[in-house]
Amino acid sequence: MISDFIYKYYIDPIRYEQPYNTVETITYALILIAAVYLIYRWFRSSGFELDGKFVLSTLPYLVFGGVLRVVQDTHMIKSDAQFLLVTPFIYFVIFFFTFGMLLLSRHLEKSGFIDDYAKVYAGAGIFAILCASLVLLLWGLYHTRIDLFVLTIIPLMALGATTAVWAFMRYALKWQYVNDPLYVALLFGQLLDASATSYGIDFHPGIQYIEQHVVGSSLIEMAGTAFVMFPLKLVVLFPAIYIMQLCRKEANAVFWHLILLAMIVVGFAPGVRDLVRMVLYV
Repeated sequence: MISDFIYKYYIDPIRYEQPYNTVETITYALILIAAVYLIYRWFRSSGFELDGKFVLSTLPYLVFGGVLRVVQDTHMIKSDAQFLLVTPFIYFVIFFFTFGMLLLSRHLEKSGFIDDYAKVYAGAGIFAILCASLVLLLWGLYHTRIDLFVLTIIPLMALGATTAVWAFMRYALKWQYVNDPLYVALLFGQLLDASATSYGIDFHPGIQYIEQHVVGSSLIEMAGTAFVMFPLKLVVLFPAIYIMQLCRKEANAVFWHLILLAMIVVGFAPGVRDLVRMVLYV
């Protein structure tokens, strides 16, 4: 029965907070591809200049998405509205909020109220992060704890790994283009995800976390350590950055920046979520 299939592979994993299954993973990957294409068509038809400034100004919304996801992890929302903060629904929530702020900031710029849409656009994302973080901070103080060591060690792991990988690309491989902040953001986002996963599974003192994605969990089981996530990320990052740079001049600028943004999203958002969960012990 179709209903049994939907419940087994989509509804029950959300309801019972189970790890992602293969069907879910493929479905969400297809949704991401379709979303990138539809957004690309809109940017092309609207004449909006999608460039590096836009991608960097969008980074606060990626962080906001990761922080907001933890609101559901705490179960502070008791109604079914909490499921709006679960994959894939949270992607739609964040998208419409981000898109709304983009349209508003662009309108203010065109109307002459501001001189640069990016300031308001990024500022709204930062403000959203602060609001969500304040809610989680108050919840943590009254219900669990705030682990400042975890809040420090995981970003430091990510920063150290990013610096080492960037230095190897820049000086050993002579890839001067990795000085671009977009590539640095890509490296840091993906390695933040690897750092959070590795620390959470192998070292977190309070809760035994698990890797929810199919490929990652299989590799961790085979390797016996979550630090296998680092070579897994690097196997993808090195050819990805090289190919992205090869295609940069020939590819459509809108499409190129959207693909890069999507690559940053799939690392940054889960990395932030895992980090905040471990800080709050949820």
